[in-house]
Amino acid sequence: MTRTASHSAQSPPPAGPYSPCVQIGGIVAAAGQAGFDASGTLVDGVAEQTRQTLRNLLATLESGGATSDDVISVRVFLTDPAQFADMNQAYAEFFRDPYPARTTVYVTLPPGMLVEIDAMAVLPTDPAGPAAAVAR
Repeated sequence: MTRTASHSAQSPPPAGPYSPCVQIGGIVAAAGQAGFDASGTLVDGVAEQTRQTLRNLLATLESGGATSDDVISVRVFLTDPAQFADMNQAYAEFFRDPYPARTTVYVTLPPGMLVEIDAMAVLPTDPAGPAAAVAR
């Protein structure tokens, strides 16, 4: 199968040698995103960083043909366990039941970054064949 990389003009460019979004077959993986807005400014507070991070993440996934409904797994990297409730409340604004599987881990991130999130999505199959599902 062919590996295809994509990116969104609505998300910050990668900070290293990696693709923001990669698709192989019907699987779409988005690299970790952070709470930087379109101007490159890191927004304030864990709730707003979570919202901006998820806007960036979903724009990245959309560049690979996926939507929030296609997301099956999310990993949240959070710097402070005390911020879990604020992150969780903001996160809930972006997904609906049945929710993707999720793991939250506590890590050290670059200065100012409170959250980073990555995701994996699976494109729906189409009775007309895989090419039709990708072209949707």
